[in-house]
Amino acid sequence: MKELPAWILALDEEDLQFIKNFILHSGSLKKIAAVYEVSYPTVRVKLDKLIQKIEMNDTLENEEFISFIKQLSIDDRINIEEAKLIIDKYKQEKGKEE
Repeated sequence: MKELPAWILALDEEDLQFIKNFILHSGSLKKIAAVYEVSYPTVRVKLDKLIQKIEMNDTLENEEFISFIKQLSIDDRINIEEAKLIIDKYKQEKGKEE
């Protein structure tokens, strides 16, 4: 799990399924719309939200506090589950401030 990028770990099952379908259908939003039986604009909105989620997570990952928590986990000073809990709580609090 330590090798997986944090942005992937932050995605829920629905997001991961969307990415899988996107890849399997060569990035065609028209084909994805057909798979989900929704309109092209609906798929575009879903993709835009997913992009924002990934970008936000990348921004947070570069923050000093998150890097510090990750380093504690890498150094086995805290376990990975505790690190995830701390980072998730930090992200929640950070989201409330914005």
